[in-house]
Amino acid sequence: MKKHLIFDLDGTLIDSAPSILNCFELAFRSTNTPLRMALGNEVIGPPLMETLKRLSGSEDAAVLNALAAAFKQHYDSTGYQQSVVFDGVTAMLQQLKAEGYRLYIATNKRFDPTEKIMAYLGWQDFFAGVYALDYFSPALKSKAQMIGRVVAEHDLKIQDCLYIGDRLEDGQSAEANLMDFVLVTWGYAGDVALRQPHWQCCDAVPDLPALVAGLCADSVL
Repeated sequence: MKKHLIFDLDGTLIDSAPSILNCFELAFRSTNTPLRMALGNEVIGPPLMETLKRLSGSEDAAVLNALAAAFKQHYDSTGYQQSVVFDGVTAMLQQLKAEGYRLYIATNKRFDPTEKIMAYLGWQDFFAGVYALDYFSPALKSKAQMIGRVVAEHDLKIQDCLYIGDRLEDGQSAEANLMDFVLVTWGYAGDVALRQPHWQCCDAVPDLPALVAGLCADSVL
């Protein structure tokens, strides 16, 4: 069986889209920067600066830094508190921990608001480690690198690990580390149609523990 479960955060455990999209709107409005594309759930997931480039259509460092500062001011002060836990997730995490799994988070969200969300939700005791790209110095460039660092820092065996997320990038990042992957479809999953046929898929939160228990340790790609 799998022993170590590494979770994505946004779209997998929490619905942070309303708060994030609201803070993006406030950031663009307060800096008088035109939005070049609509604000929708499909912009949730990538690192902040990457998303700001897409939304602004700009590569200008001054513009992007001003937007980033405004977003952080709104999100890190109160916006993160608007994150909503998907129905059944807290009970699911409690069950997995009680069954002896070690849980981790590896998210593209910045580390500071991720820590605040963990504290706000009272989830600190669920996870053996919480990681973001900017947790490391220098900051990592991809989720694939981050998953590799989580494995290395805890001296884990790949065959004992499973990554759980809601986006194509999550599956690709797991595969880059030869790690098995479960795609959850209750989140944003804007690119769910692009999933690979060998990925496991979970459509309901309460079904995840049984799916994980059924995965064999030798099922690595």
